[in-house]
Amino acid sequence: MANKDDKVAENVPGKFYVDHQCIDCNLCRDTAPNNFKQHPDGGYSFVYKQPETPEEEAQSKEAKESCPVEAIGDDA
Repeated sequence: MANKDDKVAENVPGKFYVDHQCIDCNLCRDTAPNNFKQHPDGGYSFVYKQPETPEEEAQSKEAKESCPVEAIGDDA
């Protein structure tokens, strides 16, 4: 389970976030490309835009549920 006290600094404020458990597997970026990006130096992803549409919300939720190391959280 993602730890809201261990969020990576690059996350934009809002419901979804990535914590330091991220292994940079690319799943979230493939699943919700409008909301997740890889850190420029690599090694992890972060939320660069919170979902603004029902489709983006569904994709971000799917990314969270599919994350192999449970590094994506939400404050729902």
